[in-house]
Amino acid sequence: MRGFFYLWQTSLENLSADRQAAQVNAKNYMLELNINNETSRLRAVVLGTANSNGPTPKAEEAYDPKSLEHILAGTYPKEEDMVLEMEAFHRVFDKYGVTVFRPEQIVNYNQIFTRDIGFVIGDVFIKSNILPDRERELDAIQYIIDQINPSKVVRPPEEVHIEGGDVMLWNDYVFIGTYKGSDYKDYITARTNREGVQYIKDLFPHKKIKEFDLMKSKIEARDNALHLDCCFQPVGKNKGIIYKRGFREEGDYQFLVNLFGKENLFHITREEMYDMNSNVFSIDTNVVVSEKNFTRLNNWLRVNGFVVEEIPYAEIAKQEGLLRCSTLPLIRE
Repeated sequence: MRGFFYLWQTSLENLSADRQAAQVNAKNYMLELNINNETSRLRAVVLGTANSNGPTPKAEEAYDPKSLEHILAGTYPKEEDMVLEMEAFHRVFDKYGVTVFRPEQIVNYNQIFTRDIGFVIGDVFIKSNILPDRERELDAIQYIIDQINPSKVVRPPEEVHIEGGDVMLWNDYVFIGTYKGSDYKDYITARTNREGVQYIKDLFPHKKIKEFDLMKSKIEARDNALHLDCCFQPVGKNKGIIYKRGFREEGDYQFLVNLFGKENLFHITREEMYDMNSNVFSIDTNVVVSEKNFTRLNNWLRVNGFVVEEIPYAEIAKQEGLLRCSTLPLIRE
């Protein structure tokens, strides 16, 4: 398992109780990170939690237009439904022998979307500069970070904004979603800035960094690519899922068409983008976890030789995030 030492398995209920022992063990055992693409065999991952998710937010507390839509409509997801969905995801990881870490529980706090708070490139863990209200989410996975060689953990300077949903590895490439509009500071949906792109370029000079200027909206989720994985994601060895109108520049979309080949890209509709069809998650080059209602996508995946692990995730999708958003991969083969 590429030098990965499995320290312990733990549930949400006993995680805090084991933390002291974990910190002692971490002095002797290190997580040897390895992430170079989105689809090779997964060995270790951080999966978020919906336990003690807290009450329905007020409208002014919404981070994205889709959450706001459901808050106002009275259809915001219930904790018990989201817990069931996340545990279905956990069972798929168990089926494939993936080591799963969970955040320490913060009472009455949303900890579902671990992809936002950090990401791995190669063997380096980058802590995201996230919205200030969400800083506690990083503290909840500190016991995992403590198992990583400290020289392989970095935190960008304050002016650098970057979140894991905007960072996508594809072998020699690092794809980064950003927003280049002059009104960046006015958009809570703009999560990665120019400084974030430059930071990754400086940190990984041997990588090919390709940035994508994304469509943003504060009021209409169907026109808002909150992160890059809301409008694009590779699957398998040479295929991908893409939403053309998620890109502000035609050239960015065309770059991906040229790189993957149009015949290898599954083009989703505006409504499928809203439902988060591009936010599936790969456990292996031939295994994709997908929402059970993504009929057209799941059929295309199967026709192209993929094993599709279908699970319910439509309630979590009401927060403008899905399967990739709720995972933070640590080790792939």
